[in-house]
Amino acid sequence: MGVEHGLQDELWGIACDLADTAARRCLPLFRSSGLAATNKALAGFDPVTEADRGSEAAMRELLAERRPQDAVHGEEYGLRPGTSGLTWVLDPIDGTRAFISGAPTWGILIGLDAGQGPVLGVVDQPFTRERFIGGWGRAEHHRDGSTTAMRVRPCSRLEDAILFTTQPQIGSTSEREGFEAVRDRVRLTRYGLDCYAYALVALGQIDLVIEAGLHSYDIQGPQAVIEAAGGVVTNWRGGAAHQGGRVLAAGDPRIHAAALEILSRVPE
Repeated sequence: MGVEHGLQDELWGIACDLADTAARRCLPLFRSSGLAATNKALAGFDPVTEADRGSEAAMRELLAERRPQDAVHGEEYGLRPGTSGLTWVLDPIDGTRAFISGAPTWGILIGLDAGQGPVLGVVDQPFTRERFIGGWGRAEHHRDGSTTAMRVRPCSRLEDAILFTTQPQIGSTSEREGFEAVRDRVRLTRYGLDCYAYALVALGQIDLVIEAGLHSYDIQGPQAVIEAAGGVVTNWRGGAAHQGGRVLAAGDPRIHAAALEILSRVPE
């Protein structure tokens, strides 16, 4: 479904209010001595903290007041159905491992899905006082009261590209081999920025992010920001990425096509 032009400004403002609300809950707990993490995983380590849960609860309260007709899908509290055709997709802290380590590379992710994917997104990093927001062809970087337009940068060759992923042990064995085939072609590869890497694509600082095993709440906010800044976000087959799974995000369509040619060979 489309979103009427008159409603776009309202939804943009609500997205910003959601980010502010979540930041007020989670930022006081960042680098606090009493922060405790609970492991959600049956195997391995998938942490959740009171900052995650409190931030999502606060965003849900705001949406219940301001947009009760919209659905809400969040990492911590699941799906609340709606009637409007719009769904707010929330990850209250993307990068909880970074959060509990004191590293400022986590972020608050907010996406607005109109049925076929996100039309509006936010990547918010309250510790560095940065907000990356994009939708309907408009992409902005907010920092310390200043606002600048964002645009992805040109990059036509893998040999000139800067590539990010969260960790070297990406996905399955075959997925890791596919990633490494791209890694071995690019100029520079770095690890560990979680959602902040996607923001850097939109900001025109890096060229590629490759991930596997994502959920919808991991990608919808960043996807909308990158697309509004002129970039491309798909799965490893070139299809829709907003439901998660294997994701390829690129600033320049030419570098996206070059990486996709390699990743599309990875078996399902």
